[in-house]
Formats: sequence, C-alpha cells, structure tokens
Amino acid sequence: MTHNFRQKLRDLEPLIGTMITLDTPATAEILAELGYDWFFVDGEHGPLESSELLGILRAVDHKVPCVVRVPAAEETPIKKVLDLGAAGVIVPMVNTAEQAADVVKFSRYAPAGSRGVGLARAHGYGLTFSEYVDAANEEVAVIVQTEHIDSVNNIEKIVAVEGIDAIQLGPYDLSASMGKMGQVDDPEVVQAIDHVIKTCQSAGLAIGWFGVTADAVKPYLDRGCTLMTAGVDTLMLASAGKRVLDTMRGK
Repeated sequence: MTHNFRQKLRDLEPLIGTMITLDTPATAEILAELGYDWFFVDGEHGPLESSELLGILRAVDHKVPCVVRVPAAEETPIKKVLDLGAAGVIVPMVNTAEQAADVVKFSRYAPAGSRGVGLARAHGYGLTFSEYVDAANEEVAVIVQTEHIDSVNNIEKIVAVEGIDAIQLGPYDLSASMGKMGQVDDPEVVQAIDHVIKTCQSAGLAIGWFGVTADAVKPYLDRGCTLMTAGVDTLMLASAGKRVLDTMRGK
C-alpha cells in the first residue's frame, strides 16, 4: 500500500471519489485515468463478489486507493476484502460503539485486533507477507456508516472508538429508519444529519457523504465533509450516452 489513504483521511484532506458498482474492471480503469482521489467500491449492493472485487483491485489499485463496502459488520467479509488488497473497508449499519469496536478488531492484526492471518494478494501471495503485516494496522482505513437513527443517537460513543477513521453518512437509509423514506430534506432528518456532522467535526473525525451528482455533494464539501463520493459508474455511463443520443436527435 503506497497511497497513504488512511493518513490523508485522518488529516482531513478533501478526497473526491466515485462509486464503482459494475463488475467489469475496464470501467474502473477508465475512471482511474481521470484523477479521482479514491474509489468507493460497492460490495454490499449489486453483483460484486470476491472474484469481481479482485479483478477491479488488480486493474486499478496501483493508481487509485480502493475502499470496499462490505455487506455486513462481520469478521469474514471484512477479512476477505482486506486480504484482496483493499485500502480500507466501509461497513454498513454500525449502530453502537460495541459494533464499531468489533469492526476495528476485525480489521487489525494482533495485538491491536483479531484479523485472521493468511497468504493472499495483499501479502504478495506470501512474498511480501512481513512487509504487509508490519504496515497494515497503520495503513488500512476503517470507515463505518451512520445510516440508522440508532447510530445517530449513539454517535458520540461511536466516534470515540479508537481506530475509527471516518463516519460515512447514509441519508436515505437514515430517513427510512425514521419513518420518512427518501425524505432527506425533512427537518428531523436534516437535524439528525447535522448532529452527526457537528459531532464528527468536534472529534476531528472525517465525514463521508455520497450523492449521485456533483451538485448534490458539493454543499457538504463546503460544510467541511472531506470524504466525498460523487456519482455512480452506471449513471455516468447512462447520462453520457443519453446526452450524445439527445444531441444527435436534436433534443
């Protein structure tokens, strides 16, 4: 790992990324040429399994640090994607400090944690085992998602967990957990989001925000959120294609 992604995250550098969901490494390769600071590789929703994730990482992680969202706050998926060589993990539905502490434990080798030891791509298939193990606890980023009202209510305790590098806000799931599905502009939802942002900023912790357009994301960058995800590979392809087609048809 040579990107220093975790250190940049902890230094609160603005990091602009986009979401990778397609299982074709060429898509990620094309986007990697554009100068993104990081990729949010989505292993929670959509088709990406270990073999597809491996193909994406092989194609681009020498150019762009790839942080993989795992399907659950569990040991096995976290261990698997880190062994593939991910620069870090994004873990969904972390609603308590105890869950957050477990995520850190699963992501760190002993004595700091309980991550299982194997010989995989991250370790150079054994050829760079010692170098990787010596550096991993300092270089692997641990990001947990606040996307439920229970997480909002426990946010002060969650941000105090040693080893958490950032909080990724999930406004749509959060609104659903409040009985306001999709109403991300509802005053109560906005108040919950504001509480998380202010708590993270007081703790000096990076805050992640996702939006399908730059216009949806930019206001949160201006508010001091630093881990930004703008756009999705599928929507970029569709919108660019539609613009060409509309131009050709004179629309």
